[in-house]
Amino acid sequence: MTQDTLVPAPVERIAGMLAEARERTLLLIAPLSEVELRTQYNPLMGPILWDLGHIAHFEELWLLRNLEGPVEFGEMPGMFNPFEHPRRVRGELRLPSLAGTLEILADTRRRVLDRLPLLNPDSGDPLLRDGYVFRMVAQHEYQHDETILQALQLKGGEPYRAPRGWNVPEPHWTPGGMVRFPGGEVWIGTSDRSAAYDNERPRHPMTLPPFEIDVTPVTNGAYLEFVEAGGYVERRWWSDAGWAWVRETGAQAPLFWERAGGEWRVRTMDRVAPPDPRRPVCHVCWHEAEAFARWAGKRLPTEAEWEAAASWDPATGTQRLYPWGDEPPTREHANLDQLAFETAPVGAYPRNLSPLGCYGMIGDVWEWTASDFVGYPGFEVFPYPEYSQVFFGSEYRVLRGGSWATRPGAVRNTFRNWDYPIRRQIFSGFRCAADA
Repeated sequence: MTQDTLVPAPVERIAGMLAEARERTLLLIAPLSEVELRTQYNPLMGPILWDLGHIAHFEELWLLRNLEGPVEFGEMPGMFNPFEHPRRVRGELRLPSLAGTLEILADTRRRVLDRLPLLNPDSGDPLLRDGYVFRMVAQHEYQHDETILQALQLKGGEPYRAPRGWNVPEPHWTPGGMVRFPGGEVWIGTSDRSAAYDNERPRHPMTLPPFEIDVTPVTNGAYLEFVEAGGYVERRWWSDAGWAWVRETGAQAPLFWERAGGEWRVRTMDRVAPPDPRRPVCHVCWHEAEAFARWAGKRLPTEAEWEAAASWDPATGTQRLYPWGDEPPTREHANLDQLAFETAPVGAYPRNLSPLGCYGMIGDVWEWTASDFVGYPGFEVFPYPEYSQVFFGSEYRVLRGGSWATRPGAVRNTFRNWDYPIRRQIFSGFRCAADA
């Protein structure tokens, strides 16, 4: 398959896309007081009020200023620049009031919509071509919605009253085991310039040796076996860095697991329950994923193996945009779009199956891979280095596939997320691989 560029978006479709993104942001913050929005609950995540101001700042920068001439800034200097003000210090900033922030969001959007009919998509500006910059701004807001949910999962005091919109379905069947990828040349990444970020490009060939990969993400039930077998006290399962992390943190289980009366319980937003053995394990860091894989006699997949298992059809030699095909995600395809506010039991979405036979590679949990976050061969910065390039290197590991907290417009088989290997406030899990 060649990943076709989306047709240029008309004014009405662009306006609708931006409005839908904003509607979700406002829905997520609706249950919160201004004090809660202004509070920094953990150094890993800034106050949510900062995220709201940053969303407005980013939209004003890219849909107003940077469309008037050469791109001067990727992130405008000031209070809402994430590099000048990293998360750990954002609680110290003199943030505007909630009312003032909402007015800035609304005023910026009014100016964008006033200007939208005047823009010429045929001007030759690569930001406007195929509506790229508008999708970039919408995806940016989608991604901050997930960041907001990470902060709310860490929230102290009264738990966040999640505005649940639907319940995840019960499983239709229980897949399991591993499947074999036969190896050979595959295509990785995309050449799409209508929605994909620069780190997903260019589409390029790779030759992969045969490998095996889990049909499903590792479940709570499987991970609990590791915990109960002494996984966190057995040095042999951990790398040097991983063991140092265990000793420093005192971790005994995934984040948000607590043992009470001899039984484990897990908190997800405002609900506490025993870990459902059928659901993917969530809130584990890369070191935990690697240790489990070693304990199980396996390893983590490389991101190329992960993408091949999610997208490549060995029988036809074609690449899919999503595991099920090229049809955009809906609530029938995968557990995405936030409003279930939890992972789903494995097998609940029978259409979420790749050509190879891997289940659930989109949605539920981001999946850690063995790979460092680096640029692909032929990588070119577009439209600003601060999105991808400044993070390239061995400090970060790549995650794939999105989570229940990911908006559908911010995930695809080629989408690359990244974080430090010690991070587990993200909605992260994993699946294992092995040499064939």
